[in-house]
Amino acid sequence: MKQEDTNPQNKINFTAYYSKDYGNVYLGNTLELIKFIPDDSVNLILTSPPFALTRKKEYGNESAEKYIEWFLPFAREFKRVLAPDGSFVLDLGGAYLPGFPVRSIYQYELLVTLCKEVGFYLAQEFYHYNPSRLPTPAEWVTVRRIRVKDSVNVVWWLSKTPHPKANNRKVLKPYSKSMKQLLKRGYKAKLRPSGHDISNKFQKDNQGAIPPNLLELANTESNSAYLRRCKQEGVKPHPARFPSAFAEFFIKFVTDEGDVVLDPFSGSNTTGFVAETLKRRWTSFEINEDYILGSRYRFEDI
Repeated sequence: MKQEDTNPQNKINFTAYYSKDYGNVYLGNTLELIKFIPDDSVNLILTSPPFALTRKKEYGNESAEKYIEWFLPFAREFKRVLAPDGSFVLDLGGAYLPGFPVRSIYQYELLVTLCKEVGFYLAQEFYHYNPSRLPTPAEWVTVRRIRVKDSVNVVWWLSKTPHPKANNRKVLKPYSKSMKQLLKRGYKAKLRPSGHDISNKFQKDNQGAIPPNLLELANTESNSAYLRRCKQEGVKPHPARFPSAFAEFFIKFVTDEGDVVLDPFSGSNTTGFVAETLKRRWTSFEINEDYILGSRYRFEDI
């Protein structure tokens, strides 16, 4: 898809930097590019924006003090373009207050603002657990040893109305060995000591277990073809990439084939790559051209 702005007062040329069968990548500022997206037209906004970290990162990030003010213009546009039954999934890392071993609460302040001021609903909170994350911040974890390793990002699943489209049958997990044995030998209905009444419906084979809202997803990007190709071509890769399994979970959970997925801070374009493999129409915005150049290598094996 290649479109040009017909408004002479707008100098932005909405032309794809590169295109694939199901989607397009655009280079530029999201607040300018998103103006070309019609109201109520996106089924899923899935993104991990720059976090509010104590130290500045090369991909650009705001301080915790300024983060909500910075994010609000984006949030209002996200609500405009989101379909009535669409979902907005926001992956946010935590931060410590500068110079102190106590946490910033910017994520929670942002959540309240998104719900109270912008008008989103909190469908459910998730926790993105990466067991292989390095022990940071080093000052408090490995030097003074007064804190433990931070291995979880909070993920806000937000919606425009109280009833976003979703189906957990699409993201069932394989049954555990004990559950398989239980299904095989049967289960006698009884009242547990906790007071839960476990009926005989418990032994029904649903072809998998309903996943929890703790997503344990190790990031294996360090061995990925994307990084190898970036190194071969001398292209700088994005330094903070979420795993493909993270995007896959939410795209399967809340969208169907042919639905529209938007990542407004796409980085190395993991979201677009997964959406392409799952036959969703997708759009990705990225302001750093080096990251877009490297993101092309994700699609070489499709």
